[in-house]
Amino acid sequence: MGNVFVSGRTPAPLADPLLALCTVTEPTADGNHYTSYAGYAHLGSGISCGLSCLAAGLAIGVVGDAGVRAVGQNERLFVGMILILIFGEALALYGLIVSLIMAEKGNDYHC
Repeated sequence: MGNVFVSGRTPAPLADPLLALCTVTEPTADGNHYTSYAGYAHLGSGISCGLSCLAAGLAIGVVGDAGVRAVGQNERLFVGMILILIFGEALALYGLIVSLIMAEKGNDYHC
């Protein structure tokens, strides 16, 4: 029964990288001129990262809850639960990639 308790604590460590993934640095401006294009690009970047991390956290929470209950009844489901948790974590990674691209492109606008 001890193995079920230890394996049931797996979803919590997987949610911790969400904090590190979604720390997009503050906007940088060229000199003292910060355009509205850069502002909206950085706003979209933050929203993209925030919503994707929210969705990943929700997915990890739902799968973690149902997975712990299922592993308690059948220990063979542990590997499947871990795989689904990894796919949920990929949502945050995709959102981070998109937000970094948006934040970088926000500084490249030249009119």
